[in-house]
Amino acid sequence: MIPVHSYACKQAKGPLTSYAFERREPRDHDVVIDIQYCGICHSDIHQVSDEWGGSAFPMVPGHEIAGIVSQVGTNVSHYKVGERVGVGCFVDSCRKCSSCYDGLEQYCIEGCTLTYNGVERDGKTPTQGGYSNKIVVNENYVLRIPDDLPLPRAAPLMCAGITLYSPLMHWKAGPGKKVGIIGLGGLGHMGVKIAHALGAEVTVLSHSLKKQDEAKKMGADKFYATSSDFRSFEKLKGYFDLIINTLSVEIDWNRYLNLLALDGTMIVVGLPEKETLLGASSLINARRSLAGSVIGGIQETQQMLDFCSKHNIACDIELIPIQKVNEAYLRVINSDIRYRFVIDTKSLV
Repeated sequence: MIPVHSYACKQAKGPLTSYAFERREPRDHDVVIDIQYCGICHSDIHQVSDEWGGSAFPMVPGHEIAGIVSQVGTNVSHYKVGERVGVGCFVDSCRKCSSCYDGLEQYCIEGCTLTYNGVERDGKTPTQGGYSNKIVVNENYVLRIPDDLPLPRAAPLMCAGITLYSPLMHWKAGPGKKVGIIGLGGLGHMGVKIAHALGAEVTVLSHSLKKQDEAKKMGADKFYATSSDFRSFEKLKGYFDLIINTLSVEIDWNRYLNLLALDGTMIVVGLPEKETLLGASSLINARRSLAGSVIGGIQETQQMLDFCSKHNIACDIELIPIQKVNEAYLRVINSDIRYRFVIDTKSLV
């Protein structure tokens, strides 16, 4: 077994503290990764607080992992020791269902194996995430990070980047399309950068104007404060082809659906704790659609990394030592971050 240093949450809503555990020795197709950096996703906070239910403790969060290959199994063909790699939100899937065959492992019919707060395919071994110094993953679920992407800023691409890239590509954002991004946080700022690189007109719908100048520098064409200026909902009625809601808090979806043009679509990528009420009229009056999207498959995630490399896109981050993770959680809750915390896991040892 491989000894691992980490930070874990021992009980729901408890603090993260130092935690030692062991990972498996590499099997024939496994890659051992020395984790260098791991992003803090808002879902980490939901999970350690058991806000979605089903959390298992002790829990080592983290699914935005960037590091260096330190060891490979005897039959590994995709990676070599010393290569820069990443791991995202899942580390395995059934590999036999229609979704897996189509490269949509995130929608595995049996359920993909989550990077943390999940269970391995043996049905009993808990998975532990990237707030640690090492991880062992099958080579088919590892991503190659292009050399020109800085590892700290590439780490959040494994979740925040692909979470926005996948729906933007699936719903064909590009020249001539008007895209609205609800929220300019860790997810939203990546949506602005990627939609801009695709050639779409990009509008940020935020609760205030505080981030307007930053959004414009990222590529936003327009910016509206929907909380302080309710006239925005009237002005933008029927305007967008595509809206992506990145928020993990409750908002009135009906008001935003009315901003869609004929046949427009709003995609939900955030997961609020409570259910959201929905009225039929906001959908049927303009043949609008409400859809959801969750990350991307391995092939699409690699395409996203290559796209970001080509267009010089990376996450805006604040780098912290692991010892400040609890402070960082509070700041995320208070929206006090531009725009993603990344843990320097080398601070573990």
